[in-house]
Formats: sequence, structure tokens, C-alpha cells
Amino acid sequence: MFPALETELKPETLSDPYEDFMHHHLQYYGYFKGPTCLPSAGHAQIDAVGKDPLMLSSPLLRSRQLLYDELDEVNPRLREPRELFSFFSSRGPLQAPKWPIECEVIKENIHHIEWVPPEPEYFYQPTGDEKVPEIVGEEQGTVVYQLDSVPTEGAYFTSSRIGGKRGIIKELAVTLQGPEDNTLLFESRFESGNLQKAVRVGVYEYELTLRTDLYTDKHTQWFYFRVQNTRKEVTYRFTIVNLLKPKSLYAVGMKPLMYSQLDATTYNIGWRREGHEIKYYKNNMDDGQQPLYCLTWTIQFPHDQDTCFFAHFYPYTYTDLQCYLLSIANNPIQSQFCKLRALCRSLAGNTVYLLTITNPSRTPQEAAAKKAVVLSARVHPGESNGSWIMRGFLDFILSNSPDAQLLRDIFVFKVIPMLNPDGVIVGNYRCSLAGRDLNRHYKTVLKDSFPCIWYTKNMIKRLLEEREVLLYCDFHGHSRKNNIFLYGCNSNSRKHWLHERVFPLMLSKNAPDKFSFDSCNFKVQKCKEGTGRVVMWRMGVINSYTIESTFGGSTLGSKRDTHFTVEDLKSLGYHVCDTILDFCDPDQTKYTQCLQELKELLQQEIHKKFSNFGQDVDLEASWSDIPLSDIESSTSGSDSSLSDGLPAHLLNIANELNQKMLLKKTKKKRLQTRKQRDEQYQKNYLMRELKLAEDTQGRARFASTLQKQPTLLKAPEKSSSSVMRNEKPRLNETQLSGRDKGTSLEPPLISLVLPKNKETIQTQLSGRDKGTSLEPPLISLVLPKNKETIQTQLSGRDKGTSLEPPLISLVLPKNKETIQDPQLLSYIPHRTEIKSSLIGGVHQIGPVLTHFQEAQKSCVT
Repeated sequence: MFPALETELKPETLSDPYEDFMHHHLQYYGYFKGPTCLPSAGHAQIDAVGKDPLMLSSPLLRSRQLLYDELDEVNPRLREPRELFSFFSSRGPLQAPKWPIECEVIKENIHHIEWVPPEPEYFYQPTGDEKVPEIVGEEQGTVVYQLDSVPTEGAYFTSSRIGGKRGIIKELAVTLQGPEDNTLLFESRFESGNLQKAVRVGVYEYELTLRTDLYTDKHTQWFYFRVQNTRKEVTYRFTIVNLLKPKSLYAVGMKPLMYSQLDATTYNIGWRREGHEIKYYKNNMDDGQQPLYCLTWTIQFPHDQDTCFFAHFYPYTYTDLQCYLLSIANNPIQSQFCKLRALCRSLAGNTVYLLTITNPSRTPQEAAAKKAVVLSARVHPGESNGSWIMRGFLDFILSNSPDAQLLRDIFVFKVIPMLNPDGVIVGNYRCSLAGRDLNRHYKTVLKDSFPCIWYTKNMIKRLLEEREVLLYCDFHGHSRKNNIFLYGCNSNSRKHWLHERVFPLMLSKNAPDKFSFDSCNFKVQKCKEGTGRVVMWRMGVINSYTIESTFGGSTLGSKRDTHFTVEDLKSLGYHVCDTILDFCDPDQTKYTQCLQELKELLQQEIHKKFSNFGQDVDLEASWSDIPLSDIESSTSGSDSSLSDGLPAHLLNIANELNQKMLLKKTKKKRLQTRKQRDEQYQKNYLMRELKLAEDTQGRARFASTLQKQPTLLKAPEKSSSSVMRNEKPRLNETQLSGRDKGTSLEPPLISLVLPKNKETIQTQLSGRDKGTSLEPPLISLVLPKNKETIQTQLSGRDKGTSLEPPLISLVLPKNKETIQDPQLLSYIPHRTEIKSSLIGGVHQIGPVLTHFQEAQKSCVT
């Protein structure tokens, strides 16, 4: 299933000089750690193939495309392109991680065993008597460890290589003066390590400075370092002096993690929570910049001359991930339904892996009907708890459990287990080697600067074109809130109102002692528009979440006041799978119950909000019309940071790309063929002819109307001249009477308003004939931004008529003068005409509106 790196030929069998060169070249860059051997059976098969004249003429033997089956027999077919696969080989080494060329890396391989404490590890209970050590600094202490030439703000990533910085690795630790010297030896130049400096300020007391994220001057939270030359039954004090967050779980009982090498080898004991006199407080050294905070704790080591490690949380490195994926690739059963691919290369050239997990479908229709689920982790490299949840998910979904098989039958899982391998390798807390938080740049156009999230978004975009994405989850860690919870996005659709909250509510019921629904938040803030959950939500994934797992522990149920272990986090991965099955169960009983419960919870929240303001609200009324964003508080408790924008060296590139994309969108599509141009010309010609015919017909009808009513042409000349001179004479009134027989019009009073004209022409028609029987209409037509009114009042009825006086209100922009006409047939100078008719007592508004719009454009100002 994964024939990416089968056994390579011995160097002496490479007769081609180019092949020999490439072999040594790749070996130099870490792809091969030593010569590999071809099995004797493989040699025999090559000899057999060499005897075949058809095979002798082919370049197969020189192309390195030989594939072997389980019996090492030659299968003469081309292997798939290597870029599609991870670079794993069951017979060769893993791909070594690449480091920035500024980083020094020790050659030792750091490995820790997995272990679950037999007893719950309870939170530290503060006594109030914890010592708050005063920060001394290196002026009064002794520097025993310090990294050199660490890139910070202002610098930017240029290149990487396996092993990091070239040359001899310096010994940064102090040299011990003899066996009685009890100075601790510090080290952090290994994968995921983070410690910038250690200063000895007492016999057993040390001040520690964490390294900021590379190419930044901030984000100090993750620590992971080694100490040697320990003494047992002695109380040591460690104080980290440059933390940036004003609040921390260390202030409410969280303990650091410690790992003893001797305990691991002797007693099979792994990471455990240790520490006493734990205190989180503000640093008293004010240098005029942002305030710093300190974490101090005391500890007693279990053995003399031991090697111990301290960490903010259980480490999970890039090498740990590769070892796990290698076990999947080598599993003959799991490799049948788990496809491992390289999504892209990171900025430093490390592989970002993509797993596609689904059972083979019987028919193409069955494959196309499957919905997709997208999961990702470690976009923030210091949040290793996300990797442990992902590990638990993968353990379950790749198992032979009936539920796992069912999930693989009905879903396609796209899994990116480590989005930011560069940050994980160098020990960053939040950023990539671009010096920016990747979870604020999912809308980026800079593919080369942010490849991991650019390719992730593009992959999901293509996936949405193929099938529905039911769920998107990005696993994170949280340093200020206990329990596990999530952030979602309120649905704007009334059809899916509250539906985005069903999945987290179900998850809280499946893991009641770990997951807190009350801590969940669904408000979308402007500062979070670049996050993965919001971008995927706006792309059409309704159930788009950020799952936050605490660095501390639980305050719920049976696990109350205890720290989470790796097994607790892995179990949540199983609960995610279980909740997906409940969420998609054809029997919608659970789903309906959760929706009803959500409505009741929301009613209670609304009542609570209004009660706080001293107001009463009728919850039985239209309470569901209240926007959810008004009810819910912001995610101020979020562990996320604001976006710092792009680095200076990327701003111009981003602007150029945005301008190109804008021009590409606004550029009109040119007609490609003569036939298309002829069709467009004929279409335009017919439109002009049709418009000309309509104008001619309209003028003809208008001329006939003028012939029937010549008296209406008497006043306009005076009106026109007075308007042009900006004079305001009072226009004369004309009484029209003496109607022809058979008419049924009532005498209306019509007022037409012209710009800057404050005089009125009024015409009163009266004297109706018999035989009318029209019902009274009331018509009001309002045009935008009009502040004046044209009113027609029909009154003064004759005998035998049944018309009621209608009121017609037509408003023109900025007109302040009025012309009155009984039938709305008025000639306005400069080719403006307004036409209307009363037919059977029903006023025809359409023609009136059309002619008033024409009058608005051409009337005299």
C-alpha cells in the first residue's frame, strides 16, 4: 500500500554514475543514514530479468522503479510518484527533521515512555504561605546555561538543514569542578525543547528564561528542558521569570510535569505531576516594556546523578508522529483503508502529512454519497494536548471495532495530525517559522510563506466541491481554563438555528467528567475571522469547531480537581467518534432531545440576562428572534492571540498578489470568436430597434392626447419662463368645465411639484355627466428621497355617480412646487410628459410612474 521507499540497491550495483551521485547526495541530506542491502532473492530476480531480451532493452533496471511484493519478487510496474507518499520505509530510517540554520541541535535522541499514573494526580492546593522569590538576575547570579544567536523580532527565516547549524556543537553547560560540584547541567537543544537561559542564584535555586518563538519577541509559555547532576532529598527551586500571560492555570493548582530517566528504566515510570509551593505572580522588574510574570515551584529529585526533564505538558514531537505513522504504514490491515500522503512541505521543508481514512466502496455511487469529516491538530506547536487527542482518535478509527468500521463505511476522514511541524521541532509555543500565528492567516494568499494552512484550506475547498463536509474540528490547548470545551459559530440561518450546538452538547453527555458544555462559546468575533473554524464555517461547513483541551485537568464529576493524563486525552478522541455516530444516527431521537434541551437552556440564559438588567421578558413570546450574539458573551476567555499582521518582508508580496487577484476578478471576458461577436452585435441592434419603436409609439399616443385637450397647454410656457428666471409669480387658476357626454370623471385636484418652483397651477374640474358607477380607489405612490407630494382629491360628485374621492400621492425629488391637473395629463416643458388615465374607476399607476421618472430627469432647474 505504501511502496514509497523499498530496499535500495547497494552502491556497488549502481553502474550509472548519476545514480551513484544521487545516492550519496540524498544520504548527505539525511534521507539515508547508511548503505542498504538488496536481498539475495532480489539479486536472483534481477539476474533472471536480465536474461529476458525484452527486459534488457527497457530502462527499468536503471530507473529505480522496481517494486517488490511480500516475497521480494520483481513486479515490473512503475511505482507511484514519491511526492504522493510519505517518505517511510519499513527497512530504512525515518526522515530526519529539518531545522533553521541558526539553531544548534545536539545529536542525542530523546525518547520518553508512555505511562499512566495508577492514582489520580490532584491539583496543588495553595496555602497562602508560598514564597515569592525576588528576581535577582545574572548581575548577582551565575549563568550556567545560555543559547547563543537565537533569531528574534526583525530577523526572518532563510533556510534550513537537517541537524540545524553547521559546525561543532558548543558545550553550553558549565564544567563541573569535581564529584562534589552539585551544579545542575541544563540542556534544551533537542526536538521541541525550549529554554533560553539558566542563572544560578543560590545553592539549589535557579532562575530560568524561556526562549520566545523564533523570529518574534513574544509567546513564552511552552517549556521543555533537561537537567543532569541531580541530588536526592534536596529541595530545589526553579523560577521562570519571563512569562507573558497575566492569568494561568498554575495559579489555581496546576503542577509542572517531571520525567526521571532512572525511574523510567528501572520502574517503568514516565511523566508525572510534581511540585510544591507553586506560585504564579507578576515580575517586580519593570523595564518599561510589557509586564512579565513568574512561575516558581520547589521539587525534590528521586535519585542522585539522575537525568530529569521538565515540561509544560506531555511532549509529542514530530519524530513521535513519524514513528506512529510508520507503524500504520507497516500494518497490512490498516494500510488498506488508511492512505498516507504528503499534503505539502513546510517552510523548512518538513513533510505535512495527510491521512485519508475510509473503507473501500462497492460502487462509485456509494463512494460519492459519503460525507467528509476533517480533523487537524498542532497549528499551535506548544499545544501538545491536541496531538494526544488526535492520537486517541486515530487509535480508535483505525481499530477493528464495529463502530470504527461503521464510521469508515459512511464517512471519508481527512486528518492532518500536525499542521505546524516546524514550530513543533524548534519548540515554539504559537508561531511558525514565518513568525506569525498560523491560526490567524487562513485567509492568506501567500502560499509560499504559509504553505501548511494554504494547502489545508485548498484541500477542504476541493473536498467541498466533491461532497458535503459534515464536521471540521481543530484540536487546541488552553492555558487559562480547565476541562475540555469548544468554540463554534452561530448559524445565521433560521433553518439551522441552534443546530451547531447539538454536537458539543452530545459530546458533553458522552464525556461528562471531561467536557464542559457551559464553557463552550459560539460567538464569531472580528479578530477571529482568520481562524480555521471561522474560515471553514464561511466556506459552508456548519459544524466547524475549535476543540480546546486544558493543560490542567477536570473540575467535573468523578475527575474533579485532578490533572488530565494522556489516557484522558486519548479517550476524548474515542468520544469524538462516538458522538459523530450519535449525531448522524438515522433515529433522530437524541438529536431532537438535544435541540429541545438547547432551547430550554437558551430561554434560561435570556431570562438571566434580562434579570441582570432589571427587566422582565416574556419567554413564551418571540424569544427566538433575539440574536444569539446579543445573548452570548465574547470569547474573552479564549487562549488565542490577536493577529500581528504580516511580517515587513511579506507585506509588498501580499499587496501585489491581492492586486493581481482583484484585476483578475474585474477583467471582462473577451469574445473569442467571430460568431460570438456577430451574435452580440445582432443582439445590441435588436435592442436599439425595439427601444426606438417604443419611443415612437409613445410620442404618437402623446400627440393624440394633446389634440384632445388643447386647454392644458396654456399654462406651461409661463411656468417654464418663471422657473428659468428663478422668479416666484403666482400662476393663474383655470376652471375647466363643460365635459362631454358619457364621461364619468369626478373633479380631482392634482398638484405637480417642480424643482425650485414655488407657484401652483390649479385646475378644478367639475360638472360630471350621469351614468358613472365606479368605486373609489385610494392610491399612494412614493419615490425615493422625495420630500414633496402631488395630491389629487376627487370631490364634488354629480348625481347618479358612485365614485368616492381617491387620494393620489406622487413624490418627486426635491420638488417644492405643484401643478394640478384632473387626469394627471400634464405637459412639462423640455420634452417631459406625465400620463395617466382613469379607466373604469381604476387608476393606472405603471405609466404614471414611468413618466414621472422621465420628468424627474428632464425638468427645468
